[in-house]
Amino acid sequence: MFCYQCQETKSNKYCDKSGICGKKPTTAALLDLLLYTAGGLSYFVEHIRKTGIDVSIADDYVRDALFMTVTNVNFDDNAIEAMIKKGIDLRVSIKSIAKEKVHGNTEAPCSCVLSEASNYMGGTREEMLAKAETISILSIENEDVRSLRELLIYGLKGVAAYAHHAAMLGYEDKDFYKFMHEAMAYIAWGDLDPAKLQAMALDCGKHAINIMALLDKANTETFGNQEITTVSRGLKKGKGILISGHDLLDLYELLKQTEGKGINIYTHGEMLTAHAYPKLKAFPHLAGHFGGAWHEQQKELPDFAGPVLFTTNCIQKPADSYKDRVFTTGVTGYEGLVHITSRQDGKEKDFSAIIEAALNSPDLEATDNGTLTIGFAKDTVMSVAGAVIDAVKSGAITKFVVMAGCDGRQKERAYFREVAEKLPKTAVILTAGCAKYRYNDIDFGDIGGIPRLLDAGQCNDCYSLAYIALQLKAAFGLEDINDLPLAFDIGWYEQKAVAVLLALLHLGFKNVRLGPTLPAFLSPNVAKVLVDAFGIQGITTVDEDLKKLA
Repeated sequence: MFCYQCQETKSNKYCDKSGICGKKPTTAALLDLLLYTAGGLSYFVEHIRKTGIDVSIADDYVRDALFMTVTNVNFDDNAIEAMIKKGIDLRVSIKSIAKEKVHGNTEAPCSCVLSEASNYMGGTREEMLAKAETISILSIENEDVRSLRELLIYGLKGVAAYAHHAAMLGYEDKDFYKFMHEAMAYIAWGDLDPAKLQAMALDCGKHAINIMALLDKANTETFGNQEITTVSRGLKKGKGILISGHDLLDLYELLKQTEGKGINIYTHGEMLTAHAYPKLKAFPHLAGHFGGAWHEQQKELPDFAGPVLFTTNCIQKPADSYKDRVFTTGVTGYEGLVHITSRQDGKEKDFSAIIEAALNSPDLEATDNGTLTIGFAKDTVMSVAGAVIDAVKSGAITKFVVMAGCDGRQKERAYFREVAEKLPKTAVILTAGCAKYRYNDIDFGDIGGIPRLLDAGQCNDCYSLAYIALQLKAAFGLEDINDLPLAFDIGWYEQKAVAVLLALLHLGFKNVRLGPTLPAFLSPNVAKVLVDAFGIQGITTVDEDLKKLA
């Protein structure tokens, strides 16, 4: 295998024998083939679109195929193979529709919809794996072309993940789907010109910010604007279910289906932000938050006696001590775990299996691990914008430091906690994503009533941080957003972080500091372009970086 899409790839080069994430070579190969199948379908769609035929039935498939290939989403070879075959079947269905509409029957040849890329027909598992060897990343010989292609496709994966969540709430952006098919078709069957790949990657940043804005709208119009909320990190005596990932609709339906059953629901990881939404926090059995960032689950989940539901990415191989009570849903999967099927015919997901497991599990023992304060998304912060602006003008606030992004296992990530601790008392930390678990247990105090740690929510809520910056730029009458007293010290791990980075570049932000390492998939020449054009830089030492951050 050859995989270098996440920050923890081996020696910051690439994983070969197996993934640091736990991905097996067969799984990696099938995921590569899934992308190839999705790209071929997009190429097929682009051809058919020219005839004026509606091909939107392919939108959900390509979007979710991209999401399924994000790091720590799906480790189930059978599920990935089924998704590949679904793409092939979908292409056959679309081809049949196209022939009938263009030629009046399904037997006539239709050269307008034929291509080698779109005609991959699957086969046995062995045949699939053999095909995967021919279309791996290394099939692109030019290092810079390979790097730019991966930058684009990783950005697409991240945007697709956010688009999936918005779509689950009924919000979609057809412009993104059009770009998604164009980009996937070009990746699958284009000439891979470096200039065009670079332009498409930056264009992906535009779609990233648009989709994050759409998801923000979907979340707030469905569940209400985030409110400042204090969340218990302890457990209550009794039955409980732990829900992890990012899918707020899954949580809402689980809360509805557990009402009156004597089961408390606890959030994990980036589901923490759910407690800030009025429609979700209104459920009295949304009882608290358990655990820290995603990579701690193998240490923490043995201490949670009830079942655990993973709704999206960030699943790790379950330890034997708790694997028999782990459930997955959506595009997430792990071999041997119970998978809760998707919604059918507009009905809610059926969570009865995990509810039954909770009722048959031992009671949780009561614990008290303190509290966290959340809910500082754009609407909350902008409601006190006047006080923030006055604090900047008076010098009470001298800097906003964006410390958003992802957490991970590497010991070098202790850097982010030390930076947060050593920032001047006049600096305000803006955060979103699971990077906050490095330091959100610290009492940073406040500046004139404005908390020094403002947690906007999930990684997609980086949109809130960008929105706040843009509003401050307007309020101060600045022509260049980089003239704000704003600095970036971002931790990254997977492809949603790549999408967020591309969004920041699209908005014109420069001098983004990224760590603990720069992406391994950036070739020296591509990295130089990003450094020269956008000031992208890696972290150094805490003391050296503080000179620039403060």
